Parts: sequence; C-alpha cells; structure tokens
Amino acid sequence: MSKQDKNILREELYTIIFGTDTPAGKRFDVILLGLILLSTLAVMLESISELRESYGSWFTIAEYIFTAAFTVEYVLRLWTARKPMGYVLSFYGVVDLLSVLPTYLALVITSSQYLMIIRIFRLMRVFRVLKIARFMNEADSLWISLKASRAKIGVFLFAVFNVAVIMGTIMYIVEGGENGYTSIPRSIYWAIVTMTTVGFGDIHPHTDLGQFFALILMILGYGIIAVPTGIVGVAMFNSPGQDKSELKQPTINPIHCNNCGRTGHLDGAKYCMQCGSQL
Repeated sequence: MSKQDKNILREELYTIIFGTDTPAGKRFDVILLGLILLSTLAVMLESISELRESYGSWFTIAEYIFTAAFTVEYVLRLWTARKPMGYVLSFYGVVDLLSVLPTYLALVITSSQYLMIIRIFRLMRVFRVLKIARFMNEADSLWISLKASRAKIGVFLFAVFNVAVIMGTIMYIVEGGENGYTSIPRSIYWAIVTMTTVGFGDIHPHTDLGQFFALILMILGYGIIAVPTGIVGVAMFNSPGQDKSELKQPTINPIHCNNCGRTGHLDGAKYCMQCGSQL
C-alpha cells in the first residue's frame, strides 16, 4: 500500500471514528456503545459468585474478546488522531487505556501473591462505562450550567456546612456522649446525615430538646435538597442554545369585540372568543 493510499485510509477512518455526522460514523458509535454496555454487564455478572463459579470460563473468553475489540479501537484512534499525544493525555484517552490495561496486566503478573492486586486492576474495567459519556451531547449543556452556577453552589454549600457545624455543636451540648454524641465531629456527621434525609439511625437524639432541634434540621433538609436543583435549573434555562419559545407568555390584544364588548383576546386573534364575531 502506497503512502497516498495510507493517508486516504487514515482520513476515512478518522471520519468514521471521530465523526458522528456520517452514516458510517453513527454505525461505529452504535456498535461501540453496544460493546461498552455488554462489557460492563459482563463485569457486573462476573461479580456474582454463583455465576462466576458456573460460567467463569465464558466470562474469561468474553473478557478477551472485549479487550481485543477495545484494543483495536484504541490503536485506530491513536493512528488516526490529528494529535496522537493530545488524545493519549486526554480524559477519554486515559479512560480508553484503562479499559484494556487490566487484562494485559493479569497476563503478565501471575504470581499468587499478586492475585489481590490483579483483582483490583480488573475492577478498573468498570471505567469502560465512562466512555458512554462521549455519546451524550446534553452533557456539554449540563457542564456549562454547572460552571455558570458554581459560585452560587459554593456559597450554598458553605452555608450548609455552617449550619451542620452549629447544629452539631448544639447537639453535642444537649445530648452529650452518653447518647452517642461523643464529639463535635461525630455530631456534625449526624447533622449532615439528618439534613440530607439519609437517616442511618446509628445516632439519634434521646432528650426532648435534642428531638426538637432534630425536627428543625429535618424540615430544613427538604429546602437544602431543593436549592441546588433550582440553581442549576435556572442556569440551564439561561444557557445558550436553549429553546425558550415554548415558555414565552402570549401577549394580550386590547381590541374589544364590537358585538359583545369582550376584551382580553390573544395577540393575533381574528375572532371573538365569546361570540365568534370577527374582530
């Protein structure tokens, strides 16, 4: 194959692998997405001891097949990328490498004392699911919204932390160590768990005054959960590219009907909403 043919092939593969505006590129992304989901499902199923004992060899074969496929994908991306090192050092480049590296490490490190390390490396295969994010176009809009509202969220979290410190200190004074509030940090832990409505139940107030403060903190928790949602929601609504036409309020036409005298028609109305006469 000549150098010119290689360049043509490289450009065609680049369009397919890195582009989604062509039928071939869309098919490539769909196939890749399917492999990612199947490989992630295999990792989840392999973690079930009964299935691992019965179908361990099949999981191993599937792992080799998925690793081979993702290795080919990684090599092709590296070969066709405009800036190979830029791809290697990018977020998705690191994720792509982590998705294939554990299997090859398991082939090299075979000593029994390294079995635990191999298992930890193999758990890193779950990073493949992060590659699904490249197919989510709305992720960019969400990221822009989070960046736009990071200052407000930061101030809000700081205020929440202050509330947790104050309420934790109060509960430490009111309840004391005999009721489980052995220190202020542990009391702050209780306050955060209560505010987030998690409620593990490992620590709970016993005195009437402590239960009163806990009640206030529980009610406050509902508002705390809602505030960040509103902040990000407003930022997403105001972000560029959002279609706000459906939320536009209709204007009122002050023209009255000569037949029945009805007013308050929508802008552009040609007939009366009450009697049907032409305006």
